[in-house]
Amino acid sequence: MKTIVQVASLNIGQGMPLAIIAGPCVIEDFETTYQTAAFLKNLTGKLQIPFIFKASYDKANRTSIDAYRGPGVDEGLATLARIKADLDIALISDVHDIHQIEKAAQVLDVLQVPAFLCRQTDFILEVARSGKPINIKKGQFLAPWDVANIIEKMASVGNRQILLTERGAMFGYNNLVVDFRSVPIMQATGYPVIFDATHSVQLPGGAGTHSGGQRQYAPVLARAAVAAGADAIFMEVHPDPDHALCDGPNSLPTDTLEPLLVQLKAIRSALTPGSGTP
Repeated sequence: MKTIVQVASLNIGQGMPLAIIAGPCVIEDFETTYQTAAFLKNLTGKLQIPFIFKASYDKANRTSIDAYRGPGVDEGLATLARIKADLDIALISDVHDIHQIEKAAQVLDVLQVPAFLCRQTDFILEVARSGKPINIKKGQFLAPWDVANIIEKMASVGNRQILLTERGAMFGYNNLVVDFRSVPIMQATGYPVIFDATHSVQLPGGAGTHSGGQRQYAPVLARAAVAAGADAIFMEVHPDPDHALCDGPNSLPTDTLEPLLVQLKAIRSALTPGSGTP
C-alpha cells in the first residue's frame, strides 16, 4: 500500500508531482527569511512545483557551544507564522524538544524530527501524538530498513502521516556518503521518501568548530535521487551562503536554483508521465 501524505494543499508520494522543501538552515532575521521564502514561492509557482518552506527556529545540534542556533522557539515561530500568513505557504521546521511540540504544531504544517533524534522513542511518540504530518530524518547511523521501527512507533499512537528523509550515511570521520538503494528500500514501507540534497554533502564537524560542506555536489545528488524515485527534494538555500550563519558550506545560492529545479521536474516527468505538474 502506497501512502500519499497531504501537507496543506499539496500531496507527496509516488505518482504525485515532485515536491521541493527549501529554505535557509536557520532563521537569521525576519527580512532575510521573508525574502528567501518569497523568492522560493515565486520560483516554484512559476515552475508549477509544489513547495514547502523550511527554516529552523532553533538548531540544538550545532558543533560548537558558540555556534548560532537561531532566535528560539517563541520568536522563531512568530516569524514563521507572519511569513506563512503573508505568503500563504506551507511550513516545516525541526522540533528538538518535547516541550516545543505543542507550540510548533500550532504554526507548522509538518513537524521534522532531526536525524540525531530519530531513535528517541518518547520524543517520537509525542511528536506523532500532535496529529501533524511528521518528517523523519533517517539518522546517518541507521540502515534504510531500520526506518520500519520508527514507523511502527509512530503508527502505535495512530499517526500514519509519515515522510521519510534520506540524508546520507556516515563514511568515516567528518564525511557522509549516499546509497541510493535507500530510496526504494524506504519506499517499500509504503511511505513517501524525501532526499536531503544539501545535508548529504555536509562534512559534519569537518571544520573543527563547525561543519564543512561541498555544495557543488548537491545538484548531482539531487538529480540522482529524483532518478532513483524520490518523491521530494529537501535543500537548504541562502541568498549568500558564504556568509550564512549556519550550514553555509552545504547550502545552495538561491540564484542558481531555477535551472536545477527545471532539471529535477523533467526527470520526474520522464519517470512518471503526468506527474510533472500539480
